[in-house]
Amino acid sequence: MTLPQKQRADARSNRDRVLAAARETFAAAGLEAPMREVARRAGVGVATLYRHFPTRADLVTAVLAERVEACGVQMRRALDDPDPWRALSGTVLEFADRQVRDQALNEALLGSGEVGAAFGAERREHAQALNVLVARARAAGMLRAGVDVDDVRAGLLAIASLRRLPARTSAQVIGRLADLVLAGIRV
Repeated sequence: MTLPQKQRADARSNRDRVLAAARETFAAAGLEAPMREVARRAGVGVATLYRHFPTRADLVTAVLAERVEACGVQMRRALDDPDPWRALSGTVLEFADRQVRDQALNEALLGSGEVGAAFGAERREHAQALNVLVARARAAGMLRAGVDVDDVRAGLLAIASLRRLPARTSAQVIGRLADLVLAGIRV
């Protein structure tokens, strides 16, 4: 009886290794990186990778699901933060950091493709959380007169538009733009 449990534990371990390798591979080489490269980084055979994720879309979706969940956790932390400015500014800075770290994954998630569309409900939930964060910061007198959630979204879109910059400059430019967005909305 312990043998099947061991196999399940091994299968879980293999799946976890494939997901970790996929995150690294996609971040380094884009979503079109060869599946055999993901398998190599995970230390498993290609057949093992395909047993867990029959298609590239399945693997991308699984990696995106992790990222979307991490974003949800960050948004819930921000909503729980009693300091409205720290909550909003932290959200903007975290968003900017994700543009640098996960360019290819953000492209799939934020783009109009079907993989990103699978997360429509989560995207709406995150958008609603941003509405709350901006309303709290405005109510606390932390935002310039006239600044609303659409202004913050415009800043986030500007940050996201820079994710395709060459890696050697993206972190610096995206970080500077995030700082400018925050300076532009704060009183």
